[in-house]
Amino acid sequence: MDNSAGGAIAQPDTYGRPHLAAVDSRVRELLLRQERQERTTLKLIASENFASSAVLEATGSIFTNKYAEGYPGARYYAGNEIVDELETLAIERLKALFGSEHANVQPYSGSPANQAVYRALLSPRDKVMGLPLPEGGHLTHGWSVNFSGSDYQRVPYRLHEKTQQIDYDHLRETAKRERPKLIWVGGTAYPRIFDYAAMAEIASEVNSYLVADIAHISGLVVAGVHPNPVPHCDVVTSTSHKSIRGPRGGFILSRNEDRYQPLHHPKSKHNLAKRIDRAVFPLLQGGPHMNTIAALAVALQEAANSSFRVYGQQIVHNAKALAQALLERGYKLVTGGTDNHMLILDLRDRPLSGKAYAERLSRAGIIANFNMVPGDRRHPALT
Repeated sequence: MDNSAGGAIAQPDTYGRPHLAAVDSRVRELLLRQERQERTTLKLIASENFASSAVLEATGSIFTNKYAEGYPGARYYAGNEIVDELETLAIERLKALFGSEHANVQPYSGSPANQAVYRALLSPRDKVMGLPLPEGGHLTHGWSVNFSGSDYQRVPYRLHEKTQQIDYDHLRETAKRERPKLIWVGGTAYPRIFDYAAMAEIASEVNSYLVADIAHISGLVVAGVHPNPVPHCDVVTSTSHKSIRGPRGGFILSRNEDRYQPLHHPKSKHNLAKRIDRAVFPLLQGGPHMNTIAALAVALQEAANSSFRVYGQQIVHNAKALAQALLERGYKLVTGGTDNHMLILDLRDRPLSGKAYAERLSRAGIIANFNMVPGDRRHPALT
């Protein structure tokens, strides 16, 4: 059969079923156009990456077909011996890379992973400290339009007015005054190193859980170009794509035991790891996406290779070089530079909005995203 989108002959797969080109030429055309866009444009969106062929192969594999509610050795369906091995493999690789005691690879993405942490650690209306969205935080760290801001009491901490970096002294003062039950460290638009040791000290002073969201920087942590939060935090969450270059999913790392269990969960029969697992399934999710877990296992194998360390080092080197070039040309950068893979331009004194600049760059073949910056008064859709 002729492929109208690509002109190739569509051969059936090993089960005798026709491939995409023979079944849906329209979706095939869109797929080819997306592939062409990736090959012919410069992608500068920090939350995107290029998964390897091996990761893509596992994502689109026969593991898509398997339903596996539960956890390895405790499923609610038969025939899960193989996927039990697969999920265990992904868990062990994840624990080895980050040095964590416990890992859960079932979250569908980063926000569901964060929601599971809330349900495992907190009660409704508990106080949560996080970096506000305009200053680089994430929606799920207590922003008003998100469940985390409506179901819990949000206590924001701020950036230093001059440096635009986290003001740890102010954070300590706020934590001592407000006594939050959970403190988030992490963000979606913060281009500097997080001081996990300082945050852990503050959290301990107020008997607060410390949770790191490393969705953007997990690959940089594995590569050794950003500090590892695991030794300092009670829980660590992440997406499995972005800088770690895996499929679109999520994972949670944690300690086995809850150091605050007698204080915060005296009636619970479960330790921290068990409460995390129970929050993911059955509280929030059903069956895991085994094809995504397979692809995550592949990505973790790739990340364990020495070449991934070189890759991470080059990411930071490239970002710093671009930052320097922009500064030399008179552009203003949030925090004055970068320590990771993010560059955030402050365009408030420019004639166009961030959205307008992003649209012009796109027409030139450069794909970037517009983003709020500290002190921004414009709507997030325009900034």
